[in-house]
Amino acid sequence: MYRKIRISSILCAAFIVCGATLSPVSAQDSSDHNVYYKGGITRGDPSRKSICLVFTAADRADGTKPIIEALKRHGVKGAFFFTGVFFERFPDEVRTLLDEGHYVGSHSYGHLLYAPWENGDSTIVSRKEFTDDMAKSFAKMGEFGITAETSPYWIPPYEHYNDTISKWSAEMGLKLMNYTSGTRTNGDYTTPDMKSYMSSDYIMNSVLEYERTHTDGLNGHFMLIHLGTSPLRTDKFYNRLDELIVKLEDLGYEFVSVKDMIENQ
Repeated sequence: MYRKIRISSILCAAFIVCGATLSPVSAQDSSDHNVYYKGGITRGDPSRKSICLVFTAADRADGTKPIIEALKRHGVKGAFFFTGVFFERFPDEVRTLLDEGHYVGSHSYGHLLYAPWENGDSTIVSRKEFTDDMAKSFAKMGEFGITAETSPYWIPPYEHYNDTISKWSAEMGLKLMNYTSGTRTNGDYTTPDMKSYMSSDYIMNSVLEYERTHTDGLNGHFMLIHLGTSPLRTDKFYNRLDELIVKLEDLGYEFVSVKDMIENQ
């Protein structure tokens, strides 16, 4: 059951999902085999030997060319999630991704922090701040022909959210998703001066170790790589994308699009 509301002059036909169930770890109904955390999709069907490569960027695009070239060589379609700043600074890169048939979605407009790191269940933005920011994001994306109907899946800024953000997202007709934790590919942004620094060798070994030691391996994983990272990091993990794809294909994994992973079960 759905009803329409006006959330802004930009998204005047957004839909509210009434009474949506927000499950912290499981699928929302018996036909949905995706895995959820705090209302967001964090993994596809764990019985399916498929991986979806997802890429986020706020204000850097240095990995665009090597990533696009690697994906093209292997016939893989990735999912790219950008902030409003990225769309404004790198329109040519966005158009290239769209021309190549990749999914392009929102990473919010202003890269807001929705919840404090020390208390993820507490929300520090108002509903109006959230909806206005997302409306602004889709207004900018609309300049590239991207709509909430064609690209409803989005990844929150900092990959950090809670049940409240998932609920507000659903009420806008959007579908919050996030990367699958455990492989540490999301640590590719770290720089050598950080205590948490993860080298590309460390990340690659972590992916293969996870695949070896977990019951379902990498089945259904949304594997996140950052499209751009600090110049202080010269060891760019995106330059190992060819190697990563080959290693995982040799282990029997199929790389699929975000819509294929979520919708075709």
